[in-house]
Amino acid sequence: MIFGRSERGKPPVEPVTLKILVAGGFGVGKTTLVGAVSEIRPLRTEELLTEAGRPLDDTTGVEGKRTTTVAMDFGRITLREDLVLYLFGTPGQERFWFMWDELSEGALGAVVLADTRRLEDCFAAVDYFERRSIPFVVGVNCFEGAARYPVRDVRQALDLDEGVPLLLCDARDRESVKEILIGVVQHAMSFKADHREPVTT
Repeated sequence: MIFGRSERGKPPVEPVTLKILVAGGFGVGKTTLVGAVSEIRPLRTEELLTEAGRPLDDTTGVEGKRTTTVAMDFGRITLREDLVLYLFGTPGQERFWFMWDELSEGALGAVVLADTRRLEDCFAAVDYFERRSIPFVVGVNCFEGAARYPVRDVRQALDLDEGVPLLLCDARDRESVKEILIGVVQHAMSFKADHREPVTT
């Protein structure tokens, strides 16, 4: 179907648009995830890694990485005729964290991508969303050659609350990423319902 149109004879559907953040450490696959599902050409703000940045950008485990996001990645995916997600990938390095507050404004929820080879790199993102009561799911990006661990072990290593979903994914695979995004929306809706302020009279 053409975006914005409905079946013949029915009025156009005005979709609900939701903002989802994609966060995590340097080189964990945020740009790849956004690109895997975006139905538009993703907006990317990548720059080449340089010798000057080498002391700041730890490429252990991602030695083949040549670029880094310096502002954000942006993409869009229509999950249903009436539901569109806008995806904002955050920069992973500490020196760009000042941008997170602006990017998180109005976000329904977030995906924290994790790499079991560098699990400590996602601690800052988990802490960020916990402190601001922004609902999030953790997506363990299953890199080729990386050791696989039981979900309960990864959850324990990250010290996650039981209510935070932890899912395995492949950031290169569209269907895998869609499942993660659906999980974010479902968790965020449940989170909002559980944390709704009681009505007082």
